[in-house]
Amino acid sequence: MLKKITTTAAILMVGSTAALAHVTLEGKEAPLGSTYKAVLRVPHGCEGKPTNTVRVQIPEGFYGVKPQPKAGWTLGKVKGAYAKAYDNHGSPVTEGVKEVVWSGGNLGDDEYEEFVLRGTIAVDLKAGDMLYFPVIQECPEGLKERWIEVPAAGQKASDLELPAPGVKLLQKTGN
Repeated sequence: MLKKITTTAAILMVGSTAALAHVTLEGKEAPLGSTYKAVLRVPHGCEGKPTNTVRVQIPEGFYGVKPQPKAGWTLGKVKGAYAKAYDNHGSPVTEGVKEVVWSGGNLGDDEYEEFVLRGTIAVDLKAGDMLYFPVIQECPEGLKERWIEVPAAGQKASDLELPAPGVKLLQKTGN
């Protein structure tokens, strides 16, 4: 009986560790039409190697993106056209940052770091939906961790092996 309990506890600990090993967002919810500060938490490197590059794909409906520079890392922004125009205080915005890249750093496999960007969540997205930020960690020797899986309709993010971090969209508050 004790052996069964110990084995079950060990399995639960391994499962919990794996769940915590994902890249996640600090803020889990945000209202439509709001400015959202996306704090991406990167908990480790790749298979024992340090992370040297972190790439974040910006989802459609998140516009006006401004990434926070990080000491010791080179900041890159890939710009492009949006699928539609967004209203930015009365002015239409048709293009902007589509990907943010922090490179040239050295996040050890036994270290933790946060990568920050901010932008606006479009008011015409649907409350209750999730907005996902696919992330790729690049490490030496071509190793990569791809946190890019987005659940299909009816599927849970917790069912995915390498889920993209996401924020739940809430109804717009105020005017």
